[in-house]
Amino acid sequence: MNSKRILFASAVFAVVGATTMTGLSASGAMRAGPFSAAQLIAGKQAYEENCAGCHQSSLAGQGDAMPLTGAGFRLAWEKRTTSELYKQIHDTMPLGVGGSLSKDTYADILAYILSFNGAQPGAVALTSTTPGITIADVIAPAGAAGSSPIIAETAPPPAQTAKVSDNDRGAPPAPKMEGLTVAGQIRNYSDVTDAMLRNPPDSDWIMYRGGYRGWSYSKLDAINDKTVGKLQLVWSWAMTAGGTQETTPLIHDGTLFLWNPGNVIQALRADTGELLWENRIGPAPQRAFGAGSDANRTIAIYKDKLFLSTHEAKLIALDARSGKTVWQADIGDPALKFGETTAGVIVVNGKVISGLSSCGGPGSPADAKAHCYISAYDADTGKRVWKFQTVALEGEPGGETWNGVPDNKRAGGEAWILGTYDPDLNLMYWGTAQAKPWRRDMRGTGDASTLYTSNTIALDADSGKLKWHFSHQPGETLDLDEAFERVLVDEGDRKVLLTVGKPGFLWKLDRVTGEYLQSVPTILNNVSKVDEKTGVPVLRPDVVDQKLEDWIASCPGPHGGHNWQATSYHQPSNTLVVPLSQSCVLLRANGSQKLYPMPGTDGMLGRLSAFDAKTLAPKWTFQQRSSFLTSVLTTGGNLAFVGDFDRNFRAVDVRTGKTLWKTRLGTTVQGHPVTFSVNGKQYIAVTTGVGGGSPQQKPMELLPEVHRPLHGNEIYVFTLPEDTRAAK
Repeated sequence: MNSKRILFASAVFAVVGATTMTGLSASGAMRAGPFSAAQLIAGKQAYEENCAGCHQSSLAGQGDAMPLTGAGFRLAWEKRTTSELYKQIHDTMPLGVGGSLSKDTYADILAYILSFNGAQPGAVALTSTTPGITIADVIAPAGAAGSSPIIAETAPPPAQTAKVSDNDRGAPPAPKMEGLTVAGQIRNYSDVTDAMLRNPPDSDWIMYRGGYRGWSYSKLDAINDKTVGKLQLVWSWAMTAGGTQETTPLIHDGTLFLWNPGNVIQALRADTGELLWENRIGPAPQRAFGAGSDANRTIAIYKDKLFLSTHEAKLIALDARSGKTVWQADIGDPALKFGETTAGVIVVNGKVISGLSSCGGPGSPADAKAHCYISAYDADTGKRVWKFQTVALEGEPGGETWNGVPDNKRAGGEAWILGTYDPDLNLMYWGTAQAKPWRRDMRGTGDASTLYTSNTIALDADSGKLKWHFSHQPGETLDLDEAFERVLVDEGDRKVLLTVGKPGFLWKLDRVTGEYLQSVPTILNNVSKVDEKTGVPVLRPDVVDQKLEDWIASCPGPHGGHNWQATSYHQPSNTLVVPLSQSCVLLRANGSQKLYPMPGTDGMLGRLSAFDAKTLAPKWTFQQRSSFLTSVLTTGGNLAFVGDFDRNFRAVDVRTGKTLWKTRLGTTVQGHPVTFSVNGKQYIAVTTGVGGGSPQQKPMELLPEVHRPLHGNEIYVFTLPEDTRAAK
């Protein structure tokens, strides 16, 4: 036995001693758990490798991953049996590949979870056939000390690696090479100027969603409603395996720049797919199937540089011609050790701008200092220019909107989707996530607006100062945030902003003043209704008064009516095309969820709907069984492109919603489709990918008949055959 195993074994016996002292019920000694001490070593390692990516090493849970310790776990499981918990773990873990581990491994994981909650080992090992015992009879009573501090201090968790399951449904380990692994020089690259960012060339796709206004629209029209039926694959490229893939390819001067999981940046010829250079920045994906927090939705190009933000909240500049690293800066505070970035980056007026996630709240490293923010950095040097904190603290403007909650318990406001920009007003528009914990009674804020969470905020692009804000859901309590794209449209002399959040309301605001103009529901919402005069949503009384043990029916569920898959604005027809999801949930205070399809949809989870951008009146709707997992791309050819969970990539007529072309790719079509041209020839590019938060996880539960590989991050590029004549 090596020293590590001895150390961990000591930790196990230390845990046994600790729980013997603290894990007593009022009537006497606790009953021994149905597992052996020897199982805890294997159980901890299996948990770290297969479960910690979502539920965390602390078992505290995050996002849609339920806590496996503490009050939330007790509420969900103390009256149920160990055999029921075994079945739940077996059927749902690891994420996306339930049932793929051995029966002994599942039993070891269950033993570790029980032990973490104070259960004492017994003399007999737990197996898949062990008779169930009521969990409350074996775990420590509420308020008793658990074993985790002893384990954490005595034996750190083993290194986490991307695993390959026995049936090869995992991702292969990523290469350990780092740095500039393929050297090259792009000779026909021209610097990207501020003027180009304000008015991008039709042949390029040089920023997230195609331009500052967030339209995801291109004037290119060679591929159109008459020619799209001949669209064919011209090249594809396998991307780095593992992690979460939701990226946007960028194209400039005939070169396609591609982010891969593990922060691998590649430059390829956009018309042939030939690799020009590659920089493996790292770190490599830690798991075969990411939980979403390791996504990167876009890189950025400006002047002679390419910029990326990393999951670890680093900002890196590369030489766009060669791929060599130029400088590196910190978005998060390395001294406080908090914060992640998934939004990616955008460049405005010579500043690289990004938003921070996973920050703030009880237990954060620096308490009141560890809150989320949006920040800007000089594109030439990486020096921070400004920072806007998305959680208002005591004594600051908006600080009184947290109902007296102390600063160190104020959390949320993640800026996890990039904002848009109006050059004429010099304002950026961002959406922010909900306050945390998302249960209002647990955070103690009641109906308070908890600024600046679940808000649209308008910031001066040069200083980061707040111009105006609009609160979309004061008192939010259902994990339904409003963090997504802000689409900027002009209606004559009036400048408006359009956005859709998880609750499924399509909002219209005046983007000069923040004035509420209009809203309409895009899907069934049975938990809130927007006051037409004030624009303030009013929650159902039973939602407001929910008790800890109550189940609440919520349509939509935490997947949201809309999520990060962005809307497109088709300018010629003044049409918004919005990817939507139709699922509901029975939700309990501890995070327990029971998903079900939205009533009246006949089980159709995916919905693509078009709305008139001026009146918000619906134009058409296309529904299907599978959820949509890409943003929408519209073009001058009267087409809207979108991909789904079940591997389909399709083009629909933007005027009617009728499918005109469809192909099936290697796995879930996920990311942001783009279009570009090289030497006058138009191309369409789209990525496939796995990993992600609720948009990936919820369909896996509600679409058991859909089978797709749980690997296959890849980019596909399509064009028309050479002999296709232009048809307009």
